[in-house]
Amino acid sequence: MSLHWTDWPDGVLAAIRRGVAIPASPLALDANRKFDPRRQRALTRYYVDAGAGGVAIGVHTTQFAIRDVGLYEPVLKLAAETVEDWTDRTVVRICGFVGKSDQALREAAIARDLGYHAGLLSLAAWKGASEDEIIEHCRRIADQIPIIGFYLQPAVGGVQLGTSFWRRFAEIENVVAIKMAPFNRYRTLDVIRGVVEARAEQRISLYTGNDDHIVGDLIVPFTFMRDGEPVTVRIVGGVLGHWSVWLKTAVELLERCQAAAGQDAVPAELLALDSQVTDCNSAFFDVANDFAGCIAGCHEVLRRQGLFEGIWCLNPDERLSPGQSAEIDRVYAAYPHFNDDAFVAANRERWLDG
Repeated sequence: MSLHWTDWPDGVLAAIRRGVAIPASPLALDANRKFDPRRQRALTRYYVDAGAGGVAIGVHTTQFAIRDVGLYEPVLKLAAETVEDWTDRTVVRICGFVGKSDQALREAAIARDLGYHAGLLSLAAWKGASEDEIIEHCRRIADQIPIIGFYLQPAVGGVQLGTSFWRRFAEIENVVAIKMAPFNRYRTLDVIRGVVEARAEQRISLYTGNDDHIVGDLIVPFTFMRDGEPVTVRIVGGVLGHWSVWLKTAVELLERCQAAAGQDAVPAELLALDSQVTDCNSAFFDVANDFAGCIAGCHEVLRRQGLFEGIWCLNPDERLSPGQSAEIDRVYAAYPHFNDDAFVAANRERWLDG
């Protein structure tokens, strides 16, 4: 049975269109690199209590390799059950789909059966394919479940896609949002222009995945001409690996950006936070080493907070880069207003219990 966004429970569509903070969840492992359900459950509880409007599972930050070790369905199942058991409020459940059509369709069926609302569709497996082939793939997945477009930066496996692609993608009726994460202003504009050209700006919500420009994305209006008239759209929320840590303050920052977006002038102190957030991201995502330690960096912050036992990844070669721990020390000291260590410390044992 297929799922359409009009079939969603009350509140899901409203949350997506309003704009919410959606952390891209990491994967909790023990010292033997085996799945740690207790700490994974605690992580999801933290996100819910920190104010996340949704949770993204099975995405890049969760490690695509979960599919190779039989963890895709167990991790998705635990996250869905945790959200259901932990809160009565609406939390949008998003999971990642990868691979060619057969694999993505299998993952869509699993997600649908587990009660997920939408799939974040990675196109990394389609390098070298034609635009027509990729669009046909997207349509096939959208026939089964609402999808969220995902413009992943080429540095970590993404495919470069132009305005023509995004216009055609936006014309697919079961597309509900697009996460823009090319880490490139020109390519971000390609997505937004494509949505406007498709006349889909009322149906499709724009979310930043540009961890290098979070505040800027959330406060800047984007205006394009269509039929001789200006059309202005905004990025309403974020689906971010950066928000897998320090989420409580990230939710507060999103609310400040949303409030400022409706004003004639954005406060200078809010504008100044853009570079500060980006500086933090440079440490977490290991920009100095071309993102080699981006997952381990997020794990390290969660380890310091006591939510994770260690920073282990499924691939033993994925670890902190030389100097990355010192960089995390530096941004901790430079921007104490961004961490939510006190909030985590006050609630950690409750999240880890049971």
